[in-house]
Amino acid sequence: MDIADPNAKHELALRMAELVREIASPRPLDQLLADVTAAAVEVIPRTDVAGVLLVKKGGEFESVADTDSLAAKLDKLQHDFGEGPCAEAALQETVVRTDDLRRESRWPRYAPAAVEHGVLGSLSFKLYTADRTAGALNLFSFEAGAWDAEAEVIGSVFAAHAAAAILSARQEEQLQSAVSTRDRIGQAKGIIMERFGVDDVRAFELLRMLSQESQVKLVDIAKSVIDTRGDDT
Repeated sequence: MDIADPNAKHELALRMAELVREIASPRPLDQLLADVTAAAVEVIPRTDVAGVLLVKKGGEFESVADTDSLAAKLDKLQHDFGEGPCAEAALQETVVRTDDLRRESRWPRYAPAAVEHGVLGSLSFKLYTADRTAGALNLFSFEAGAWDAEAEVIGSVFAAHAAAAILSARQEEQLQSAVSTRDRIGQAKGIIMERFGVDDVRAFELLRMLSQESQVKLVDIAKSVIDTRGDDT
């Protein structure tokens, strides 16, 4: 697609609007991110491969929504070498672009290795995800000088969509976890009340004391109590 062409720009606007509707609809996160990376390859000229890199708090890399297995290989190279554009975008910069990896001095180990895989250009966008996880939307090209400022703008829009999807999924996970925790503690309190003939306040206090003495999370103490429910029969 030649985005300098007015007709192509109209098609791009329609595709972006379609993507927004897809993100707004209930969809599994992995499918939604796959739609984002596929659309990036589709609408950003000379983009051959796209993927999302997540860097967790412990430094663990996770490659998701790759349009080609090459993206995961490039992520692993950056993890092993401790350098590269995708990790740099995820952890530090907002946008990291290199027009020719053959002439790139920022990553002396990664750049030659990427070139060996046929990759000459890369464009990475930071994803604002969560305190414990950093992320980047990464585009790769087999051509040098593949992108201009307009491609960066379009890529930034896709990155915003990807980040919004990840944040939404995380919030849903946290909500479900909170509901599950509340239900477990409630079940455990009920078992203690029935077993020892105490009220709910005293039952919760017993759970809390067990948690403090054993240095085990309250929800895990509650699970242990629930698991012993059959011992009374």
